[in-house]
Order: sequence, then C-alpha cells, then structure tokens
Amino acid sequence: MATVVAFHAHPDDEVLMTGGTLARAAAEGHRVVIVVATDGATDAVEPDEPPRMRELRASAAVLGAARVAHLGYADSGNGKVLSADPPDRMRFARADPQEAAERLAAILREERAQVLLSYDANGGYGHRDHVRVHEVGKRAAILAGVEQVFEATIPRDLVARVLKFADWLRLPVRHDAVAPGTAYSARSVITHRVNVAKFARQKQAALAAHQSQVNGTGRLAPVMRVLIRLPAPLFGVLLGREWFIDSTGTASSDVVGIFDGARKAM
Repeated sequence: MATVVAFHAHPDDEVLMTGGTLARAAAEGHRVVIVVATDGATDAVEPDEPPRMRELRASAAVLGAARVAHLGYADSGNGKVLSADPPDRMRFARADPQEAAERLAAILREERAQVLLSYDANGGYGHRDHVRVHEVGKRAAILAGVEQVFEATIPRDLVARVLKFADWLRLPVRHDAVAPGTAYSARSVITHRVNVAKFARQKQAALAAHQSQVNGTGRLAPVMRVLIRLPAPLFGVLLGREWFIDSTGTASSDVVGIFDGARKAM
C-alpha cells in the first residue's frame, strides 16, 4: 500500500479535481493525505479554524482521507491586482516558492509519501494559487524524493463542450474563469484517466460539505448547487472520470492501484 498526498490550493479543490481518485485510493487501502496551501480565507482569521477548513475536514472524512494539513498561507483571490497580505499571514501567490516547497516537503517526508497529486502547468484554469501549486509541488517532490507525481487536469476540449452545455442550460457560468485554448491540458499530454464512477456518492457528498462555497456568490457556486442536487448516477456520469499527467514517467501499477489500467486510457 502507498501513501498518496494530494496538494491543493484551496478547500473544495480536493473534490472537484481529485475527489473520486482520493476516495478510490482510500477504498483500496492506501493512506490518503490532503494538503492545502491556503485556508480559503482572504482576510485575517479569528483564533478558531476558518469555516472552509472545517468544511475541508468534513469533506476529507467523506473521501476517507486520514489527515488534512495547511501550509499556512492565505488565499490570493481572483482579482487582477493581488491585494496586500492580511496581517497574520502571507498570500500564497506572494510566498517564496522554495520556502513553500520546503513546508510541503516536510509533510511528504513525515508521511513517507510515494505519490504526490498536484496540478498541471497551467494551474487548471489559471488561478494564480493553482499555478503556484504546480511550481511548489514540483519542487517539493524533488526535495522529498517522491518519484511519482501526477498532475490533475481536464482535457481542454471537454471543458469547451461543458461550457457550451452550460450555456444551453442557461447556467450562470462565468467564461472569464477559463482561458480558451490555454486552460487545463491538451489530450495529447494527458497520460491517465481514472474511472471513479463507483465513488460518485462520496464525491458528491464531499462537495456538499463545502457549504460556504455552495451557498456563496463565487463563480462556481451556481454549478455546485446544481451538482449536489443531481441523482448520484447522473452525477457519476458527469464527474465519474478524473484526468492526470504523469509528470515523472515513473508510475508503475504495482505501487498505486488507482492508476492500474488507466495509462493512456483516453
């Protein structure tokens, strides 16, 4: 059995990009650890844990994760201008990549992680924190000697089709959240598609745990509200696949069962 560490930018990213894979890994007996760079808060936080971190712990429990960790950074936000740091911590996009990588590497060493899940070079849709996750994850894997790094992504042609479908359903999805032609990854570079349809109920329940986002005013909130109300089988049809790029080219089926038979299965 392996220890799989999933490194994400914000609470709720763990579900949208890798939730089914994490649930499947845990079900297969692997130890699953979720690490977030930020706690999802853009301002100073009270002494108590921020609500989004509490929601992340609830989500992690649903997915079967054994541990949740936070690198200590603040959310960098979506605006064109990066706001000043809150008084109690630095925004992740402003953090020194090497220092952030050393924080993550310490967790990877402590967990003796064999696998790191990170993001593709575009940071998915290009959020500054997601791009930094890619940079920091890559450095941390080298520092900690983690040989298998899988970068979560989505085929960009599929994203384009989903946006057209959302338009047809008249869902209020902001298209400026996705840069056409550059967001996510081309199918030609994606190495793994993981079937997680059997874990649709867990993934949906984990998504529902992020109530502040589901009921908020963020760009994905309307879509999240629709998704958590779908019948589980339909949810599984829509979100029953997750995609990764094997950035190291060293993956072997005898180490991580979640990727058995998935290589180049597009």
